[in-house]
Amino acid sequence: MMFGRHLTSLGTAPSSPLPGREGLGVGRRPQNRTVVPQAGQPTPSPSLAGRGAVAAAFALALAACTTAGPNYALPESAVVNRPSAQGAFDSGKEKAFADTPLPDHWWRLYGDPRLDAFVTEALAANTDLRAADANLRRADAVVAEVAAGRTLSTVLGGGTSLDRPYTTGGSLPGTLDYNLGITLAYPLDLSGRIRRAIEAAQGDAEAVAAARDNVRVTVAAETARSYATACTANSVLAANNRILALQRQTLNVTQRLQRGGRGTAFDVTRARTAVDQSEALIPAQVATRTAALYRLATLMGRPPADYPKDVATCAKPPALTRPLPIGDGSALILRRPDIRAAERTLAAATARIGVATANLYPQVSLGGSAGFTGPVSSLGSTNAFHLGLGPLISWSFPNRPVIRAQIAQAGATADQALAQFDSTTLEALRQTETALSAYAREGDRNAALRRAQSSAARAADQAGTLYRFGRTDFLSLLTAQAALTTAQANLAASDALLVDRQVDVFKALGGGWQT
Repeated sequence: MMFGRHLTSLGTAPSSPLPGREGLGVGRRPQNRTVVPQAGQPTPSPSLAGRGAVAAAFALALAACTTAGPNYALPESAVVNRPSAQGAFDSGKEKAFADTPLPDHWWRLYGDPRLDAFVTEALAANTDLRAADANLRRADAVVAEVAAGRTLSTVLGGGTSLDRPYTTGGSLPGTLDYNLGITLAYPLDLSGRIRRAIEAAQGDAEAVAAARDNVRVTVAAETARSYATACTANSVLAANNRILALQRQTLNVTQRLQRGGRGTAFDVTRARTAVDQSEALIPAQVATRTAALYRLATLMGRPPADYPKDVATCAKPPALTRPLPIGDGSALILRRPDIRAAERTLAAATARIGVATANLYPQVSLGGSAGFTGPVSSLGSTNAFHLGLGPLISWSFPNRPVIRAQIAQAGATADQALAQFDSTTLEALRQTETALSAYAREGDRNAALRRAQSSAARAADQAGTLYRFGRTDFLSLLTAQAALTTAQANLAASDALLVDRQVDVFKALGGGWQT
């Protein structure tokens, strides 16, 4: 299973545990011993003892001609490798779902051109996505910076000094000296420290890329949700207006009956109360629609007042005409950006074990220096020229207690990253199973509410007919109309919740980040 933008795959576990678990020893504070020629100065000639130390360090560096630390491979015990995590979803056996793969652009399943246009605009102009893109550019620049550590480095230097002996009189000038030079160094990276650092930086950058993709998932889902919420609010308003029209008709009939001596003031008061209660629902429904429109505009990178005006009058929310394609657990693991981000973080943490381990060995570079040094009067003279070539060795020694502690820290960080990776995988599976179950159950509830609304509508019609012909009392009519009002309100709310649950499913499945 491939993860990341560059390399890496989910593989088998390492054959040996992570290094750095040894007990910590006790030793002296390490002393930095570095042999580096300075710009503008000749390379010093080491003593016999110094030459022996350099030779020993160089031999040790050659013995470490490998990439330090463990090669990254996902442990077999990881949650993603469990068959139950990769198989069919437990809640996906309902007829509302299909085990076909989830399309990259799932919102096109609704067949709504306006929704397609809104999501496209949001993915291009959303401010959170712009910030995520900037974070990714920064992470890529960090990779480039780390990779530059394995290239040739140069230092140019120069200066002048006035040398006047103590015995020289104040009126006599001293000797004006100068030095000009260049120092070059090319790291051999015999222990693989730079290679591991590059791997770690690439892992971090790939985790940032996955975080950016996760923002894309959220933006696509919330754009669809805001559009659906605005349209659903209009649908609820329409249902409420139909109920209000019926109640006002009943109020008019009741008032006529009172004027004709067949009704009472009490009947008129109860009819007016029903009208007032329905009218009281309208402001909240309008506020819900307005909030959804403002959120839609913000997701699309627009000021709230610049919301799409045609959405304010859309009659019904987008609806699916087919079962939801959900795939299986293995497809979810590959698709969810947060799982990929956690896996890339684990890879980076593993690479940093190698960075710490490489500090056990000398860092060797090929280097040299060249330049001119001497009195200004000899400027350009061949006698003033100096040249030095040779290996440059940098090594903190004795360093084992400190380095072992750093390796142990890196190993613990990798263990924490593995635990977080497993936690992220489990949470993704839980979210998906919960979203699937909630959508399926809301579908069952919606079907039952639709039947209840149909029955309540028939009962209200029958009660109205009986009341007009004097076959039933006014209380029975009001009760039937109240039941219809409740049934229609519940159905409208369920319709809105059903679309919301659909978006939850698509968001949990992690689709929508692909370009």
